[in-house]
Amino acid sequence: MAAVQVKQGSSAVPFRRSGLWFNRASQGVLALGGVGVLYALVRAAAGNPDVFFQQVLNGLQLGFIYALIALGYTMVYGIVKLINFAHGDVFMVGAFTSFYAISMLDLHRWPLLVWPAMNESVGTIVGAVTVILISMVMCGTLAVTIERFAYRPLRNAPRIAALITAIGVSFFLEYFGALPFAYTNNYITYPRPFELSVLSGNAIPRAGIGVVCGVFVLACIAYGVLTWLARRGNQKALVWRRHPLLQLGLLLGGFLTVVLILVGVVPVVGGEEWDLTVSNVMLVIMVASIFLQVGLQYIVQRTRLGKAMRASAYDKPTARLMGINVDMVIAATFALAGGLAGAAGVLYATAFKQVHHLMGIIPGLKAFVAAVIGGIGSIPGALVGALIMGQTEVISAGFISTPMRDAIAFSMLIIVLLIRPQGIFGEPPGEKV
Repeated sequence: MAAVQVKQGSSAVPFRRSGLWFNRASQGVLALGGVGVLYALVRAAAGNPDVFFQQVLNGLQLGFIYALIALGYTMVYGIVKLINFAHGDVFMVGAFTSFYAISMLDLHRWPLLVWPAMNESVGTIVGAVTVILISMVMCGTLAVTIERFAYRPLRNAPRIAALITAIGVSFFLEYFGALPFAYTNNYITYPRPFELSVLSGNAIPRAGIGVVCGVFVLACIAYGVLTWLARRGNQKALVWRRHPLLQLGLLLGGFLTVVLILVGVVPVVGGEEWDLTVSNVMLVIMVASIFLQVGLQYIVQRTRLGKAMRASAYDKPTARLMGINVDMVIAATFALAGGLAGAAGVLYATAFKQVHHLMGIIPGLKAFVAAVIGGIGSIPGALVGALIMGQTEVISAGFISTPMRDAIAFSMLIIVLLIRPQGIFGEPPGEKV
């Protein structure tokens, strides 16, 4: 486009049309669409508040699963600046691993088979944890293998080469899994490692709700006191504020408090009781996801491996000069990311009772969008972005249109990139001087 001369006083300044008006118009259209969606949601919430809050609870279940997948994306990107599009298919392998561990090896019942006198609930919990750990180990090993043979040879190549390789690995895992001697190309019903039970207001003891609320209140008080001391220069308070136990109390206590109050305290609005329910599957997903995220935070913030990961993410050449084995750190990062994807695969299959060889595509893409929304490279951002993604998908399906839920969910990516490209918790890129 030819330059146009504009007179400013006595001098002529060349400029080019930047298309800013088109960007503003696009933002305006998206803003109008967002206002329309919000209006539909507010109207639905006002018309059916009990159904709306039930969908909010369902969105929490999906959001915590997305969080585990999104953490893998954000960890790998933070270290090697690679979008590992094969990560969703590692999630699929985790679901199939647990399927075979339950259906063929009966590993979810091994404690009861070894010790028949064991309490059935304890045996079920131990067996379910065993299945999750096996899937995590399998997926972690697969992720390390992918990194060693597919990504490491391209470490110094242009980023587009590694990105294309990641897409190729994704297709390989998907269609290799469709072979008869691997998995199958059919939809398979997934056997849950424990029986489904639904909890309502009458089934949740008030004492249990009080204990959970008390833990959350104590965690909030401790966090507030430590924050006040840290602002006054107390370095120990700053360290204790990041302690994993405090984070566990805030996250687990906070979410369980919200869920149990909504379900356990049956409100009467307009002469009608809200019949909200929560399943034990949802509680297991929430508890397992929060424990894994707090464990990841502990590894990153308080272990030598975590320090090496942070140093490698900041400056790889300098980390090598300091004696850090960067290749080992990257492999460990892929192992942790793959383990989280494996756990997410088990939880997803337990919630939705179906596995197939293409099941990792859409959850993987949505978890990637969640990581971008939260700020890719930020662990808290991955959690927040995943919860936003889960709520957007479930509420859109319930009150706007089921076929449009994916379109609305992926539109969140466009909106965030237009308004805040670095994400909610991401840092803006620095300007070179």
